Amino acid sequence: MFASFAFSLATSTLSLPAQTPSDSDKSSNRSQVSSTRQTPTVLAIRRAAPAVVNIHGQKTVRATAAGMAGANGPDSFRQVNGMGTGVVIDPRGYVITNFHVVEDVDDILVTLDDGQTTTAELIAARVRNDLALIKVNVDRPLPTIPRGTSSDLMVGESVIAIGNAFGYVHTSTQGIVSALHRDVPVNESQEYHDLIQISAGINPGNSGGPLLNIDGEMIGVNVAVRVGAQQIAFAIPMDQVVDIVTEMIDEHNEKRLLTGLRTNGGPRDGDGVTVANVSASSPAARDGLKPGDRVVRVGSQPVDDRLDFALAMLNVSPGEQLEFAVERGGRQIDLAMRTEQPPASAGSTVEEMAWSRIGIQVRPVAESTIRRLNTRMRTKYRGGLYIAGVRPGSPADQQGITTGDVLLGIHGWQTSNMADLAGILEHPDMQRGPKAKFYIVRREQTLFGHLQIAAQADSSARR
Repeated sequence: MFASFAFSLATSTLSLPAQTPSDSDKSSNRSQVSSTRQTPTVLAIRRAAPAVVNIHGQKTVRATAAGMAGANGPDSFRQVNGMGTGVVIDPRGYVITNFHVVEDVDDILVTLDDGQTTTAELIAARVRNDLALIKVNVDRPLPTIPRGTSSDLMVGESVIAIGNAFGYVHTSTQGIVSALHRDVPVNESQEYHDLIQISAGINPGNSGGPLLNIDGEMIGVNVAVRVGAQQIAFAIPMDQVVDIVTEMIDEHNEKRLLTGLRTNGGPRDGDGVTVANVSASSPAARDGLKPGDRVVRVGSQPVDDRLDFALAMLNVSPGEQLEFAVERGGRQIDLAMRTEQPPASAGSTVEEMAWSRIGIQVRPVAESTIRRLNTRMRTKYRGGLYIAGVRPGSPADQQGITTGDVLLGIHGWQTSNMADLAGILEHPDMQRGPKAKFYIVRREQTLFGHLQIAAQADSSARR
């Protein structure tokens, strides 16, 4: 677990009986013992454990303010070892975990239930919700976790946590649901919402692991403990996890594939997926999909909820013909849709406008760097653009903007990413070349000035 939480450990002692039963006593009682020892807790762990994986790896972090500003000296970085847990949600090797477990990890290593260690790649992440989806490199189907719901949890019901606690793989602990709907601030830049509070033991390495109900169904993702407290830990509710992970995958798929489909559905297995909208002239419209169709299969994969649908689209490549089975008017119809490549990104145009109108080369600042910057400066910036170059004589140069500054905003609008900057430069108010107030961070100080932005691109100004 990479997050900085403090933990308490508990020890226990075991008292042995004064007399040891004879072999005949053992034999006569064996069947009775075996039936009583297989409690619901034992069965729940046995059902879920094969789908739990252990995540470990090393990441490089910027250790100094100079490193955060872009310096590359030998003292600007340090190596951090970390561990965590993940849960297999698709037999092809797709695994849910916490984002902070895999954040900036150079090589993600995953140990499966059978002891095999392999690598994984980050597919999608949602930093503000601390969730990530990784793909484990395997050549065989993996067991998946039984999915439950967090919508009917009861305070006092038994729960079980499984995780890579302190590197002790597949450690299981038990407790109860202590409370529901907890909001838990971690620092000034991150806060978890609507968490499950539990009394089960959670330790470093448990992050990203499953919280189970007594039936062995996953009802949450373990995420944090209360510093200095005992038996106070928290998990992200399963229905929230499914919604967020589905959105993450949908966003990832939309960057790769043009389908023209929008779907509706719930987070629980069996909620189903219905086509809500079909864009005109899209592949979906061209190949016969209609609003109201209930999707029951994509390719060879059955679809019972929106997460199933999103996962089924992950392996599809642009131009590939994809078979759908849908229910329409009480009967099943088989259709084939050929996906397309999305329109080319306008990122290069944004870069050209920034260079010609302001005189800067920029690139997004990593969200982890912004969080560390917020912690050091006690600020709440959402993001920024790193100034990688300044054109001599440009508006930026005239205002003293230099390489290494982080641009936070222009004219009252934030510049958290390249899309923000594009929206600002293309806004009608900015087309007239106004004098616009800007904000930057330099050496952990927030500074501002006023740019006389060029009214139109200077065709002679090129990198």
